[in-house]
Amino acid sequence: MDSLRIEATSCSPLIDFDGTAGALRIEGESYPENSFDFYAPVFTWLEDFLKDPAPAVVLDIGLSYLNTSSIKCLIDVLEMLDTAHGAGRDVAVRWHYDRDNDRALDMAEEFKEDVTLPFDILAR
Repeated sequence: MDSLRIEATSCSPLIDFDGTAGALRIEGESYPENSFDFYAPVFTWLEDFLKDPAPAVVLDIGLSYLNTSSIKCLIDVLEMLDTAHGAGRDVAVRWHYDRDNDRALDMAEEFKEDVTLPFDILAR
């Protein structure tokens, strides 16, 4: 499967999905003008990727800021992965946050509560 790479901007995160390795990364800040348009190719790619048997999937998230619509989009991504996990796919999330940012830790913990897949919260 082809990879998906969307470079970060001042208001949107880096998206780096390597389908061959099962390594998915979202990093930066996420407050694009239209989050649903920005994340549309992410949903499409992830939906196609999860149809085929593939290696273990690890999503590394390093988001320092998300606006409300980006939070909804990220919930949708996590739900897709959680559904795949529930169907037997080997899926995990590693959420990286700045140890000096208590709000980022709180947000990660809230996301973790909404899924059943393995979800590590890692300070940096």
